[in-house]
Amino acid sequence: MNNKHRAEKLFWSIALPGFGQLLNGKYVKGLVLIALEIIINTRSNLNEVIIFSFHGQIQEAIGQTNYHWLMFYPCIYMFGIWDAYRDAGNENNPYSFLPFVFAAYIGTIGVIYSPTLSIYGVKFGPVWLPILFLFLGVGIGYLLKRMCMRIALGMGGNKTNKLVFIRTYSRGKCHFHWKR
Repeated sequence: MNNKHRAEKLFWSIALPGFGQLLNGKYVKGLVLIALEIIINTRSNLNEVIIFSFHGQIQEAIGQTNYHWLMFYPCIYMFGIWDAYRDAGNENNPYSFLPFVFAAYIGTIGVIYSPTLSIYGVKFGPVWLPILFLFLGVGIGYLLKRMCMRIALGMGGNKTNKLVFIRTYSRGKCHFHWKR
């Protein structure tokens, strides 16, 4: 699959979790993700929170947020993006999940601290702080991915100790194995 189609599926998944899965032909998974997004969005009052946040009314956004539900959103959101990315032909990329997983984890921490955390005296609230934390999580995950790849491929080590990446296929699925 070419990069144009991969990017299209990735960006549709960023727009709404589940759209990328629908484009990848994973209809049940796509519909489940869309349903989860709607449930979490509704129960957490996310649309109202987004409107308040865009208008700079952070305290009102904090007051409208149901944090027990909003805490699920970064994980569902990042899983939807990663899954669409992987199914669009990026399953050959080991450790590609790390930036997405760390973005989900650290984005959830951003949700948890959003009612109280101020940066240089500015409170970012339940929309902007998790977004900032998502970028931090992507960065940390990307660095960990690079470190894992360097370790797995034996970079900086003894050349005889290098691991070789072997790809095998069975039942239409790609599997990876490491061999010394």
